[in-house]
Amino acid sequence: MTARFSSLWVSRRRLLAATSVATAAALTAMAGLSPARSASAPPSGGDITFLIDSLGSTWIPNNSAISSFQGHIWGHVTDKLVYVDADGKVSPWIAERWEQNDDATQFTLHLKKGVTFSDGTPLDASAVVANLDIWYAGRKNEGINPIGLFPKTYARAEAVDAATVKVFFKAPTLGFIPTLGYHGSILISPKTIAQPAAQQADLSKTSGSGPYVVASWKEGDFVKLVKRKDYNWSPAAVGHTGPAYLNSITYKLVSEPSLRVAAVQSGQADVAYSPSPQELKSLKESGFTIATPRYLGFVNGLAINTKLEPYNDVKVRQALQAGVNRKEIIDTVYTPDWKLATSFIQSNVPGATDHSDLLAYNPGKAEKLLDEAGWIKGTNGIRTKDGKQLSLTLHSNPYLATARSIDELIAQQLGKIGWKVTIRAYDVVTFGEKVRFGGAAVPAYEVTRSFIDAGTVASILTDANNGENWFNLGDSDKKLNELRDKIAGAASLDIRNPLLDELQTYVLEQGYFIPRTQIVQRIYVQSPKLKGEVYNGIAYASYYTATIGE
Repeated sequence: MTARFSSLWVSRRRLLAATSVATAAALTAMAGLSPARSASAPPSGGDITFLIDSLGSTWIPNNSAISSFQGHIWGHVTDKLVYVDADGKVSPWIAERWEQNDDATQFTLHLKKGVTFSDGTPLDASAVVANLDIWYAGRKNEGINPIGLFPKTYARAEAVDAATVKVFFKAPTLGFIPTLGYHGSILISPKTIAQPAAQQADLSKTSGSGPYVVASWKEGDFVKLVKRKDYNWSPAAVGHTGPAYLNSITYKLVSEPSLRVAAVQSGQADVAYSPSPQELKSLKESGFTIATPRYLGFVNGLAINTKLEPYNDVKVRQALQAGVNRKEIIDTVYTPDWKLATSFIQSNVPGATDHSDLLAYNPGKAEKLLDEAGWIKGTNGIRTKDGKQLSLTLHSNPYLATARSIDELIAQQLGKIGWKVTIRAYDVVTFGEKVRFGGAAVPAYEVTRSFIDAGTVASILTDANNGENWFNLGDSDKKLNELRDKIAGAASLDIRNPLLDELQTYVLEQGYFIPRTQIVQRIYVQSPKLKGEVYNGIAYASYYTATIGE
C-alpha cells in the first residue's frame, strides 16, 4: 500500500477541513482535489474527484472486478478484449478481430500489437491465455474466485503465435465473445496473476494495460489514478485515441449520500455516485449533469425459493406476481428515468422480449389465486392456512440505495391482499453472509445483477454446471432444464432468440422471478464543467474521454 494520508473530514459546509493552510494544501495535493482551474485550460489536463459510497473489502482482481464500487477503478486501470456499448453492441478492442467455427466451440482471437501492461510486460497471446485460465478456474485454494459468468464450457486456450489465441470449448458457447466485454473480464499482467492472493490484494502491486495507473491508495479511504502517457490502444467505439485527457482521477470514500452531493454542489468534488433519486430533478434544474444509465443484465426483482412453503405452490407465486404494482414503485420511489420491467431481463439486452402482459398489476387475480390455494383472509386482513400465516420476508439489498423504500411499498401492496411482510436490512458484509439464493430463511432473494450476453442467463437459473440455482429447483423442472440446454447449445442467434423468448415467458408464468423495475443501479451527479464521459454496457462511467473546464 502506498502514499498514506489522513482521512478527509466531510461536512455539509466544508468537504475538506484541515488545521492549517499547509495541511490543507498537502491533503489537496495528495488526494487530487485541485484548487480553482484556469479558465483557459486546454482540453488535455485537469484532475477530478469522484465521491463513492464504498471501496469494497478486497482488491484481488478476480474477486473485485465485478463490484459495483471497485469496478469503476478497474475500468480505468485495465482493458478488455472487446468493447460492449450500452446497447449490447460488441466491437474490437485488444482483440482486433475474431473468428468462430460453425458450432461455436472454437474461437480465434487476433490481438493488437504493441500493447503493454504498466509493468512493461507485453499484452500478447500468452498473457491472454493466462487471463482466460484464471477467469475460468481462479485459484480457489488461495481464495481467488473464478469469474462468475465466464463460460463454464471453457476447455483450454493456446497461443498460436504472439498475436493469435485459439480458444476451445466443451460445448457450443455462442456468448463467449460478448462475455469478453463483461466487467469481470479485465486483462491483468501475468506477473500479477502469478502473485499469491495476499499480494494481489495490494492494489499498488497490480498491473493492467489501461489508460490510468494507481498512483496511491489507502484501504477504505481513497484511490488516486494518474494517466499513462504512452497509452494508445483504446477501442475505436469511444471516439478517442492516445492518452487520456484528464491527468488524474481520485476516488474518495464518503458514506453519506447528501454529503457527496453537497461536495459537488460546492465545487469541492466533480462526481457524486449513488445519490438519492428524489434529488435528481432539482439537481438537474440547477444545472448539474445527471446520468442514469441502465446496464445490460437482469431487472431488479425477487428470485423465489421454491423449496420453502408456501412458495412451492405455483398459485401463491402467481399471486405474488399479480400483486406487485410496479407503476406505483416508479411513481413513488423513482423518477421518469426509470422504466417498467417488461421481463426479468433488461429491455436493452439483445434477446430480451416484452412480456408486460404477464406483469400487469391485478390484485383481484391475486386474491382469487390465493383463495384457490386455500389461503383464507382473517378479520385482521392476514391470510392463513392450516394455522399458518401467509408470510414473506424481504431482505433489502444493500447495493441498491432505494431497496428499503421499494420493500416498504411492496409490503403495503401485498398487505392489502393478505400477506404479512417482514423487512430486514443488513450492511454489505452481513448481507453476503446471511442472505443467499435458496437460503433456509430466504423465501425471496433480491437480484441486482449485470451480464453481457443473454445466453448466460439459463445457465445460472439451475444448478447444472455449478449454476447458481436461483429458484432452488435443482434439476426438478424438466422444461426449464430443456430450455437451459437448448439455449446453451444454440450455435446461432436465429436458433437461440426464440428459445430465450420461451424461457422468459415460462419463468414469469411460473412466478419463479418477480420483477420490480428495470434497474438503474449506477447513478451519477456530475459538475457541468466535466464533459465527454462514456457509459459502457455495464453502466460504468469511463473518464478516459472526459475533459474538465472552468
